[in-house]
Amino acid sequence: MKQDFPRILLFFLLPFLALCQDKIHVKAKFDVENRQISIKQQITYTNTTQDTLKTIFLNDWNNSYATKKTALATRIADEYINDFHLAKNEDRGYSVITSIKQNDQNITYQQLKGQIDVVKVDLKTPLYPQASYTITLKYLVRIPNDKFTNYGITPEGDINLKYWYITPAVYDGKWHYFSNKNLDDLYIPKANLSLEIEFPKAYYLTSELNIDNILEDTEKNRIVKLSGSDRINTRLYLNKTKIFDKIESNGFSLISSIDDEGLESIDKAIITDKVTEFIIKNLGDYPHEKLIVSQIDFIKDPIYGLNFLPKFIKPYPNHFQYELNLLKIALHNYLENTLLVNPRKDQWILDAIQIYYLMKYVDDHYPNMKFLGSISGFWGIRSFHAANMKFNEKYMFAYMLMARTNRDQPLTMAKDSLLKFNKNIANKYKAGVGLKYLDDFINSNIVEEGLTAFLKETKLKPTTTKAFETHIRSRTTKDIDWFFTDYLNTRKKIDFRIKNVKKSDDSITLTIKNKRHNSMPVSLYSLNNDSIISKIWVENISESKTISIPKQNVNKLVLNYEKTIPEINLRDNWKSLKGFFFNNKPLQFRLIKDVEDPHYNQVFLLPLAEFNNIYDGITLGMRFYNTALLRKRFNYKIAPKYSFRSKSLTGAAAISMEHYFENSNLYLLNYGVRSGYTSYAEDLFVRQFIPSVTLLFRQKNDFRSNKRQALIFRYVDINRDNDPNSTLSSSEPNYSIFNTKYIHSNDNLIHFNKWFIDFQAAKHFSKLSFNYEYRKLFESNRQLNLNLFAGAFITNNNDPTSDYFSFALDRPTDYLFDYAYLGRSESSGIFSQQYIDAEGRFKSKLDTPFANQWITTLNSSTTLWNYILAYGDIGLVKNRGNNPKFVYDSGIRVNLVTDYFEVYFPIYSNLGWEIGQPNYDQKIRFKFTVDPQVLLGLFRRRWY
Repeated sequence: MKQDFPRILLFFLLPFLALCQDKIHVKAKFDVENRQISIKQQITYTNTTQDTLKTIFLNDWNNSYATKKTALATRIADEYINDFHLAKNEDRGYSVITSIKQNDQNITYQQLKGQIDVVKVDLKTPLYPQASYTITLKYLVRIPNDKFTNYGITPEGDINLKYWYITPAVYDGKWHYFSNKNLDDLYIPKANLSLEIEFPKAYYLTSELNIDNILEDTEKNRIVKLSGSDRINTRLYLNKTKIFDKIESNGFSLISSIDDEGLESIDKAIITDKVTEFIIKNLGDYPHEKLIVSQIDFIKDPIYGLNFLPKFIKPYPNHFQYELNLLKIALHNYLENTLLVNPRKDQWILDAIQIYYLMKYVDDHYPNMKFLGSISGFWGIRSFHAANMKFNEKYMFAYMLMARTNRDQPLTMAKDSLLKFNKNIANKYKAGVGLKYLDDFINSNIVEEGLTAFLKETKLKPTTTKAFETHIRSRTTKDIDWFFTDYLNTRKKIDFRIKNVKKSDDSITLTIKNKRHNSMPVSLYSLNNDSIISKIWVENISESKTISIPKQNVNKLVLNYEKTIPEINLRDNWKSLKGFFFNNKPLQFRLIKDVEDPHYNQVFLLPLAEFNNIYDGITLGMRFYNTALLRKRFNYKIAPKYSFRSKSLTGAAAISMEHYFENSNLYLLNYGVRSGYTSYAEDLFVRQFIPSVTLLFRQKNDFRSNKRQALIFRYVDINRDNDPNSTLSSSEPNYSIFNTKYIHSNDNLIHFNKWFIDFQAAKHFSKLSFNYEYRKLFESNRQLNLNLFAGAFITNNNDPTSDYFSFALDRPTDYLFDYAYLGRSESSGIFSQQYIDAEGRFKSKLDTPFANQWITTLNSSTTLWNYILAYGDIGLVKNRGNNPKFVYDSGIRVNLVTDYFEVYFPIYSNLGWEIGQPNYDQKIRFKFTVDPQVLLGLFRRRWY
């Protein structure tokens, strides 16, 4: 009888425990034609803490679409996506709560100031520890357009929903609520869900919940009852056509809409079995009956690296891409539904496990798969080091793209503080690689087995980084403090090298230097040619550590030989014990930029073809440089060129050194020198020698902020061939100028401002200028652009007949050779009509184009319709011996791509009605950027 007592007690307690389970019941009626959902909802929530609550908080994330000032709107604009800001009001969603009641009595509620997608509710009676409250809500949801976050209503009328109904926030001693920022990271307690959905019969409904009942209600609508236990949130799809396929596999149904690339049904079933068997084996049984993997999941989190090639190029076997897409999404959604962490705070755990098992799957099933797939064997490509990269090496490479440029961020940083590239790629990959690193260090499959055990023990239970740390520590006696301190919580890089190797009869003594301030261990391999003789882990290297190892048949020592450790520099990781000059790496020439090969001193070659109108015509050359796809600290490039029209040898060369600072507002110091010999007019050449120092600043604790500062010092030494026929020529063709410039910018889509102060000093003059630029995109979608420029000579002893060093109203002479002129010296023809954003910034060519004393201008433009703007410029131009002259112009600006491709049509200026004057086509100005680095800015500003 005593043995049966616990069972009897449990039997009587079960109903009580069920009552204490959080519950959400939603009754939703879809009006697709009007894009609305009428919702009646009941929420039962249990206070599991020892605190008494008088106020609760609810997540109303559909309301994050309501205005252009929400956190969601700001986040989208921060990434230079203008869809939301330019959207019509009817395209954005919202929620309107009509009532919240407790015990049939209305209770007070309000949206939080600055967070209208979070609702504060004052309870009628206090909620005591272990007690529950039940509230009922009535509200109306306007479904947003899906172009903002991929969730919402599509142009075809399909409805894809996530976070569409109101949910309780988590309280565990403090409230955890935050606004929607398109990060898919709503944090809510698990609950038993029951949904009653009324929708048009013309639609197919797909959900992860179980279908309890299907009722025919009217001629047009259908009512479906859904339910599920221990759920976090649920996605709902209403599609006009059946796009989801259901495959029963390993005890649950996998429901997929991802692109199957034309695979046969039998092949998809085999792949699904293979993927689900891998997941169940490593993560444990799935606790629910259905798991959805949708094409939206793939769009939001693709297999980066697989998606950069055009679709007609098939580098992998037909099934491979589908298989990995299926695996990645299934892993993520499985973990999201079962691993109950705060996704904004502890997202790294989910990411690390997902990427770890993604790598393991490829190691197990496709160990020989290359990153470039079958392309790696093509003629011309197989010679690249990138062709030798294994598929899983891409994870380390993508993280290094950020680490090498000082843009990486700690893994435990809040998800909404991460740069887009880090959130989507680099941090996820570093987290997965970190688990591989930890697993290799501990050895004996402890991490792999520990992950499986951790996931089984914490399934559908709230957990944290601390709980994960405790679990892993309990399974090993090794010191793994470094992983949970330096690796997770800091930006500390890993970089070791071998020095001071000494051989004796039976041993080798060497010193390993830790080039960074961290506590992380490194693996040391002893090799005989390419055969591994031994491997040991060297720990606690504060600055350097000397060790001895058996000599055996060792002829090479290598740190991190199998590249398990995400080390920032592998080029100094090995020592050959053969010969005296064992450190000399062979020279290797590679056509076009390649992935870095640490075993060679690589020189890259890039053929050059240029055209600069009259004086050079076609120019061919070759660039020799050492910069691989990953950034290096020391860089050089040499680019000799031959011009066929001028029949001359020209070219340029540059060397530079970069120093990065991790925990400072000053994040980059660059110094170097560049020189060149180029044409600047027909049969006239210029020789440049320009040493410079650049300091770049940013907010050290907020990488997402676009606030930047730069301080530039340079000495510009110019030797020109004199052109006696040019009005822009100087009586002294050779000159040297010291230039210092401070730039402050805050480059954002909605508000843009940038200003700089520029000082120049030369033998015959000194000058100071100031420029301020401001842009604003209003909620009415009208754009306002303002630019103020003021410049004055402090001293000016230049030839008064020459304006070569003067301030320019519409076309700077560019005596510092800063601007990307397509035709530098042209005074007529299409190239003379190129517009450069500098100095006076006038578009019309007026009778007073230069100022040798002072100048001030104000330029403005505003939207007329879409990308067509009206512009107007005014200014004062002062030359020595003359009174200031008032200048003005106006016209139409066609803004095709801001800052990159624009066309200006003058209308009225000091010259009168220009539009009616002869040769008007020669008055039209254009801005056109062809510099690849500048064009890459369009990509970088969205991701970095």
